[in-house]
Amino acid sequence: MPSHLFADRPAQPPRPGSVDALITQTRRLRGDVDAVRRDAVMDDDDAQARWQRALCDLAVHHLDDLGEQLGQLKEGLPAVPSPASAAEALFPAAPPGPAAESGAGAPQQTRIGSAEWNLLTDEVSWSDELFAIFGRAPEAGPLSLDELGSTLCEEDQPLLTAMVTACLVDGKPIDGEFRIVRPDGVVRTLHMRGEPVVDESDGCTASMWAVLRDVSELRRSERAVRETRDSLQQQRQIARTEHRLAVELQEAVLPPWGGTLRSPRAAAGALDVAAHYLPSDTSALIGGDWYDALELPDGRSMLTVGDLTGHGVTATSGMAMALGALRGMAMAGIEPGPLMGWLNQLLETSAQPALGSAVCCSYDPARRTLTWSQAGHPAPLLFRGGRGRALRPPEGVLLGATPGAVYGQREEPLEVGDVLVLHTDGLTPRSIEFGRADGGERLLALAPRFTAARSAQDCVRTVIEEFGETGREGDACVLVARVGA
Repeated sequence: MPSHLFADRPAQPPRPGSVDALITQTRRLRGDVDAVRRDAVMDDDDAQARWQRALCDLAVHHLDDLGEQLGQLKEGLPAVPSPASAAEALFPAAPPGPAAESGAGAPQQTRIGSAEWNLLTDEVSWSDELFAIFGRAPEAGPLSLDELGSTLCEEDQPLLTAMVTACLVDGKPIDGEFRIVRPDGVVRTLHMRGEPVVDESDGCTASMWAVLRDVSELRRSERAVRETRDSLQQQRQIARTEHRLAVELQEAVLPPWGGTLRSPRAAAGALDVAAHYLPSDTSALIGGDWYDALELPDGRSMLTVGDLTGHGVTATSGMAMALGALRGMAMAGIEPGPLMGWLNQLLETSAQPALGSAVCCSYDPARRTLTWSQAGHPAPLLFRGGRGRALRPPEGVLLGATPGAVYGQREEPLEVGDVLVLHTDGLTPRSIEFGRADGGERLLALAPRFTAARSAQDCVRTVIEEFGETGREGDACVLVARVGA
């Protein structure tokens, strides 16, 4: 019977020094990857973290395989070629195959074993490693090809039958994966590669040899990488969809003010109003900030800004509900203080309870009087004669925080040319350096520019120039009302 090594494929052992250097580099790289894996924070709810950890596990398995193969390369071929060494010389490492179940936590004492089935004498020879892979005692003897099939999972048995038949009948090489069930009940995934050995005298297949490699842990790591990658991609797709829906909902609810909005009842003391929404630069989701100005049936005007906790569709849908209720109660003539009380009850008893802050103002142009209430929100800023100040706030706690909360209200007389600025607390910069003014003080410092502005829209542009479109951890809204003559 001819040898498994052919004359046209002589072994060419590499220089020992070069292999030693590769082994050292592989060990060092394996240690570095393992350190990264140990330091990785494992959070079952974080698909990104699971994906990174799975990639580290997969890299460690590949480096372990590489180290083992380099060690065999350093030792060189034995004096009498074995099926395993011949197969490794003829065939490189197997490409990834279909994922399969493996025993979690099962000990892995070996990785590669070899076998030869002699069709002329019915003799079967297994390496010690192959017995360990199959969990079979050496004294029990190796398995014949028929017996080998009985150890496979039922759905994988036709695959092995087809591979062996193609090898013995058609002389085709074997290259495939299947799952076996060991006597201890553990399922392992094996990759099998081999060739038929042809008898030179009659050209018939005399025997078949193969190398079987336990790839259970490798396939499990590959499966983990795929699953976490798919989960991460799904989460990103959901986030993109949620962002699009939140933007569309916000655009549908907030007034589409591209410029100055004037009351249709142009009269003495009418308000010139403009507003702007400033998105966050650290979150891909839209928040629950709102602004609004509305002419009421009795000739007064309603001004409001507010913010609900959270981001995404949940926050924007809550914002839409709150703003719709606020508009309806204002149109019904409810004063700002009682209005805040009803809005608090609405948020506290809604299907998706939320916390929020808001300020609501009612302006009477005939008396040039502002009546306002707040719920845990920054007070409106009043600018007059080149100077600015925050209005003294009435009593009011966060919306949705305290059942039955009572909200006070105050009145503030206004004059022609006064500028009123309402804003959400997201306008405050992300980090405040020592000695640097916060968001409210920076707004008050804009008093000279507000006084010189010709319109509310000019004042909004001034705010945007000062605070910019970026640099905030959260979204922000600003509304400017200028008292006309």
